[in-house]
Amino acid sequence: MSNLCNSCQLANSKRLPFHASNSFTFAPFDIIHCDLWTSPIPSKSGYKYYMVLIDNFSHFVWVYPLKFKSEAFPTFTKFHRLILTQFNRHIKTFQCDLGGEFDNHAFKSFASHHGLLFRFSCPQTSSQKGRAERMIRRLNDIVRALLIHANLPPSFWVEALHTATYLHNILPTKRLNFYTPTFALYLRHPDYEHLRVFGCACYPNTSATQPHKLHSRAIRCIFLGYPPDFRGYRCFDPTTGKVHISRHVTFDEHVFPYSMPHTPATYKFLDDQLPLGFTFQQPIKPPSLVTPFPFHYSRRPRPNPPPQPASTQPNPLSQPNQPMASPASGPQPSQPAAPGNPPPHPNQHPMTTRSKSRYPYPPPHHILTTDTISPVPKTYTKALADPNWLHAMQTEFSALQENETWELVPRPTDRPIIRCMWLFRHKFRSDGSLERYNARLVVNGNSQTVGVDCEETFSPVVKPATIRTVLSLAVSKSWPIHQLDVKNAFLHGTLNETVFMHQPPGFVDRRCPDFVCRLKKSLYGLKQAPRAWYTRFATFITSHGFKSSACDHSLFIYQQDPSNIAYLLLYVDDIVLTASNEKLLQSIIGTLSREFAMTDLGRLHHFLGIKVDQLKNGIFLSQQQYAKDIISRASMTACKPCTTPVDLSSKLSASDGPRFSDPTLYRSLAGALQYLTFTRPDISYAVQQICLFMHDPRDAHYSFMKRIIRYIQGTIDYGIRMVKSRTNELVGYSDADWGGCPDSRRSTSGYCVFLGDNLISWSSKRQPTVSRSSAEAEYRGVANVVAEATWIRNLLLELHTPLRQASIIYCDNVSAVYLSDNPVQHQRTKHIEIDIHFVRDKVRVGDIRVLHVPSSLQYADIFTKGLSKQLFQSFRTSLSVCPPPVQTAGES
Repeated sequence: MSNLCNSCQLANSKRLPFHASNSFTFAPFDIIHCDLWTSPIPSKSGYKYYMVLIDNFSHFVWVYPLKFKSEAFPTFTKFHRLILTQFNRHIKTFQCDLGGEFDNHAFKSFASHHGLLFRFSCPQTSSQKGRAERMIRRLNDIVRALLIHANLPPSFWVEALHTATYLHNILPTKRLNFYTPTFALYLRHPDYEHLRVFGCACYPNTSATQPHKLHSRAIRCIFLGYPPDFRGYRCFDPTTGKVHISRHVTFDEHVFPYSMPHTPATYKFLDDQLPLGFTFQQPIKPPSLVTPFPFHYSRRPRPNPPPQPASTQPNPLSQPNQPMASPASGPQPSQPAAPGNPPPHPNQHPMTTRSKSRYPYPPPHHILTTDTISPVPKTYTKALADPNWLHAMQTEFSALQENETWELVPRPTDRPIIRCMWLFRHKFRSDGSLERYNARLVVNGNSQTVGVDCEETFSPVVKPATIRTVLSLAVSKSWPIHQLDVKNAFLHGTLNETVFMHQPPGFVDRRCPDFVCRLKKSLYGLKQAPRAWYTRFATFITSHGFKSSACDHSLFIYQQDPSNIAYLLLYVDDIVLTASNEKLLQSIIGTLSREFAMTDLGRLHHFLGIKVDQLKNGIFLSQQQYAKDIISRASMTACKPCTTPVDLSSKLSASDGPRFSDPTLYRSLAGALQYLTFTRPDISYAVQQICLFMHDPRDAHYSFMKRIIRYIQGTIDYGIRMVKSRTNELVGYSDADWGGCPDSRRSTSGYCVFLGDNLISWSSKRQPTVSRSSAEAEYRGVANVVAEATWIRNLLLELHTPLRQASIIYCDNVSAVYLSDNPVQHQRTKHIEIDIHFVRDKVRVGDIRVLHVPSSLQYADIFTKGLSKQLFQSFRTSLSVCPPPVQTAGES
């Protein structure tokens, strides 16, 4: 008969006690302890977890940050290969918990194939993996201390984790008789000379990458640890977000440049969350690994602490129950050990520590508080919980209500209802600083059906050549140039179709929750929204004396008399306005402001992502911040610059090498580089080459793209300079690379057009057909630039700046020059007869003259082929592509 009471067991069951572990290993990697830690705060690189692996023999630790738990198995296989390659040993036993990242088919198959023994802890029994739990607590304690001491935000926890792991592996421990894990694993003693204070100010030398000798030779950064793949330091530039790896670094270990609000609670995510019943047990002391023998650790010398004057008041910096001792004082009497407890193991390690020297801890640093940027929320519910984004949403919703964008009606049963959502983004100034939080309500236009709730959707967009032509004229005539921003531009467009939309998320009318919105005005995301806004704006502006240009429908021209002329460029909701005098300019701005919610942003300074610097005799256009974003998206912030975007031998083929693994990244970067050519004609040919293979990119094509980005890295602040010049001369240069495409043998045409001294148009394009001779290829190029020059002449005529003399087109092919003026037809030219007649007609009426130019002065070569460094830089300067001019005192 059993003496066990069933009721008592059900009512009073207790967990069984744990005994000290008696596991003992004789060699490294006999047992590997592993666990996964989850961070509620993502790191700056997007990591949310880290895997810790501890060797039971040497106590050496490896950590691997992870973005997803599913990366645990690939990470472990990488670690397994590392051990096998570097130490020629196999992992025998793997200790972990029953988490799904370990207890799965992939892990078990791998273990079975390699003879690896798995040891799982029992469910809800974390004490059986106490070695890993204690190590996570130790690492998190160090991480927390490093972040708090350096004033760094919690998002830097990955950098602090790597540093904490590095410090753990080189510090002595009682478990190894005051040897280090590094010595136990590698049988060599670590060096401490290179250690520096985490998060302190540092100055990496950058003289090798600076554009000229007068540029600064270092930048102020924040020290973020020791890279495992380099013998150097990781230096973080907080202004650009770039990480510099350098050996040549000077440190200021008393200054911590990162300032943030002092909120210790933000580090609570590093605190331990121990399962019920878990206790940290002091394991039994393992036997010595080796016979101790004398050795010395060395590190940077520390100054001796100054003598402390005798005082009856306690020192606030001293530890409790630990009085400060002067160097001259004798040894303090030791405290008797508590009865029943063994005496502590004496620390014979020669490394000087604060506890040995009684060196006081440094005083806390003053922390400067700055406003932190709220991250972009992924859902509208998170946005509603953030005061910054909530204010942006309320501002947008109020503007929609004031504009009477919709009216609430009962839901129709026979019409489709489209959905809407909130989009959030930060809007930055040209220098990269935050301007405002932008919340925008958009509708899902993909669910619209042509003929049901939308009709015509086309809307014109201003051409880049038009923008540069207008800016060149305004600079040459010293006209004031202003930029205007239309608030909620698409909301001003009136809809002709009936469109129903769900109520905005988070702003549902409590009185009519089942009603839907019948749109009266257009909204962002509607297929017809751009056209509705353009139609509304064009109708209003033309009713007040402006005329829409026939050459570019987004250009509007006003002329009251020869002394009162204005040009207006419209690009969606951004407007550039210039006028012959300030009075007319302000009159037009007032008229527009009365009709539309509009902001006058003052003198033109940032338009379509282009920074405009006002100079004494002109303007400077650049896209420096946009170029930095491209380099960051390509993960090449630490790349080495090169002097040209294309080498002399590069001819890309559609079948070069294997397919690129991430075609989406390739297409994204290619599109971004294409927009960068707005102010960077020097990369037009290179970008045109990589855009030819966006449908099927290869590794060789991506390597070609990386060279372009390296070139941009070295010329990141370059742009186009426009100066006051003549407006009655139009000059073009044309060139072609005959049969340059290795796949189709089609030629590449390139041209550039100058209005006075200012470059206003350029192109690099592959010809649509194969040319049978170099003369034919060159002549097709001449036809292209003649067409562009003709369009610009017509544009200038509409801008009331007609050209009274012929435009000069320079070509370096003598045969092409003769064909433009020779009326004799022959066998080699009959198949390009249309181009011949087009060019000859323009020459005959006196609009165009085609002249020969030597190849050394053919600037269009930069648009058709790779050039040598000297020739490329010479042509680049001739195209007015240069670094920002240095302004002297008094210039603005």
